[in-house]
Amino acid sequence: MPICQRLLPILCLCLSISVWGQDSRFRRFIQKAISDTTAPGQPSYRFYPTLAYAPETGFEFGLSSLLLFQAKRDTLNRLSEVQVFGFGTVKGQYGLWIDNAVYGDKDRWFVLGRMRFQKFPLLYFGIGPKPPGKEPALIDANYLLFRQRVLRKIIPNLFIGPELDYQQLYNTSFLQPENYLYEKPLGTDGTLNIGLGAALVFDNRHNVLNVRKGFFGELSFLSYQPHLGSEYAFHGISADVRSFRPIGRRNVLAWQVYGNFFRGNIPFNQLAMMGGEMIMRGYYSGRYRDKNMLAAQIEHRWLPLGFSKRFGAAVFAGAAAVAPTIGTFTTKHIRTSGGVGLRYLLFPKKDIYLRLDVGFSEDGPNFYLFTGEAF
Repeated sequence: MPICQRLLPILCLCLSISVWGQDSRFRRFIQKAISDTTAPGQPSYRFYPTLAYAPETGFEFGLSSLLLFQAKRDTLNRLSEVQVFGFGTVKGQYGLWIDNAVYGDKDRWFVLGRMRFQKFPLLYFGIGPKPPGKEPALIDANYLLFRQRVLRKIIPNLFIGPELDYQQLYNTSFLQPENYLYEKPLGTDGTLNIGLGAALVFDNRHNVLNVRKGFFGELSFLSYQPHLGSEYAFHGISADVRSFRPIGRRNVLAWQVYGNFFRGNIPFNQLAMMGGEMIMRGYYSGRYRDKNMLAAQIEHRWLPLGFSKRFGAAVFAGAAAVAPTIGTFTTKHIRTSGGVGLRYLLFPKKDIYLRLDVGFSEDGPNFYLFTGEAF
């Protein structure tokens, strides 16, 4: 979602239980859905409602769900997860998100991807490390994304395989702000692009949503060409390196370095974008965008806090820059962000937390509520 200000899910859930408390069947259904009573190796499922507000959407009502399981119900296999989030707004916008990280038995296969369908407005601040206007344009569009990697283990913890990316914008409209006239970027009138490529991944994490110890490294290449069905021709390389180090019994120190490097005629919605719920929290996703981006972040997590069995906390900071070419990165265009977060142990037996983060940037605060850590 362009602005991830999802607030008050636990309050909404409590109100739902209170209002429907006289219906024992409904109450048992809710309690079963939010409890964590499954035996080791058995699949676990949980859901919770969300409430958000943004000026371009008004109030948003959503429902998040999370499925956790291990291949063949073997506790020695890695924990797989499938997250689903659906939402609608009072202004008639809606969407469905699906994210998956699924490990096969003995890690023979690893399927990593995400899907998006939404009718949702996008804020556009221009392209480059120093966009021309502070008042954004509003691009309303239907958006469809399907991106999956099907990876095969070649040696322990090392995977390789093909990658497919399908992205489409349609039924678009471009509303200029009152005090600035933007040049319309590529893709504003609608675009469809299909990319094929490959990914090489090293991954020794056992719990993707809450890594206590481990390392993740990914190098991927995607090419979008007319003969594949793409409207524009471009290609790019992405690199993602993450490290997780335990500090004592409960604490974790994590860091990430991330980069996108593209060449060609790239539609605005597929440029490298700074901000969002994963990296550079505090910035709107796409507040700064260009063909290239370098970003890094560090985070200290208390999981849980010393005086609580359920509640934890985090503090994080990040820095990033975008540029039209690799050679034009400069220190003067580095943006910084930071923030704090609250954690609630949603699945005690699976060690999965619900996170509420507030990120601060030069544009002010942004709130993020998701299941699992940002990275």
